[in-house]
Amino acid sequence: MIFFSTDWAEAVRGAVDAGPDDALRATKLETYWGWIDQARADYGESWALGRCKPDGHTDYLLLRWERGHCVAATVTATPSEATYVLSADAQTWHDLLAGEDTGRIVMYRRLRLERGEVLSFFRIIYFFVESVAAIGRVPATLDA
Repeated sequence: MIFFSTDWAEAVRGAVDAGPDDALRATKLETYWGWIDQARADYGESWALGRCKPDGHTDYLLLRWERGHCVAATVTATPSEATYVLSADAQTWHDLLAGEDTGRIVMYRRLRLERGEVLSFFRIIYFFVESVAAIGRVPATLDA
């Protein structure tokens, strides 16, 4: 699948909606996953995750959540309807797809929150980090 294509976005939607499998859950404390499950339970916001291109344009993966489920994923040129807008450069997306630690990417502000209420966003940060990690596990071919 081509990165930031319609097919890739739908595969991402399925991956983030499914959450971690048993093998991945076994790598961290059950209380961690319990916290994420609780944060996710009634979650109903939307995220626009931007890819900043070298030509100065940014496109976005828009994920819409309802009652803890990712119900839509689209690629768009504008993040106008998103509750939270974050963006990263091409190298950061490449590193994410190559398996770099997502928590580190977020902590070092390589994926930056550009719009949205900061305190509310960070109340669900581990849910967000694990969702972005799921995005990184969806196979994709980077386009030119």
